[in-house]
Amino acid sequence: MATHTLDFERPLLELERQIEELKRVASETAVDVTKELAPLEKRLAELRDEIYKNLTPMQRVQVARHPKRPYTLDYLSTVFTDFVELHGDRLFRDDPAIVGGWARLDGMSVMVIGHQKGRDTKENLRRNFGIRRAATRRRTCGGTSGWLTPKATVRRSA
Repeated sequence: MATHTLDFERPLLELERQIEELKRVASETAVDVTKELAPLEKRLAELRDEIYKNLTPMQRVQVARHPKRPYTLDYLSTVFTDFVELHGDRLFRDDPAIVGGWARLDGMSVMVIGHQKGRDTKENLRRNFGIRRAATRRRTCGGTSGWLTPKATVRRSA
């Protein structure tokens, strides 16, 4: 279950709690609850669709800034294989807010570049809260200059 719940997600959280409680009771008492569980799960899916289709602009911002939203390194570990991170721009220094390097996507070599924020204060300070330094433009724009290589860029809002 979510630990960071937004205001408009509270009805979803309540339904998820009911479903978890039914599953817990079923496992403890060996009672068949599939008839009660199916409508609740269907209602949960419908309610989730309804809520997320009708978000206000501010609610969209809240979703984009959610602390449990995946970051670049999360995508790299699930979508790509054989990731080799490159550090520095060969002229100035490394920028920990930018994660970039070579990886494989469905067997094809690609360059992946993305912002990386931290999950806690210590990591946020190390990664400059996901804000790139001015000199990093050379790394992100010139990383593959002259190479004919497809690029896959993982972008994350706010």
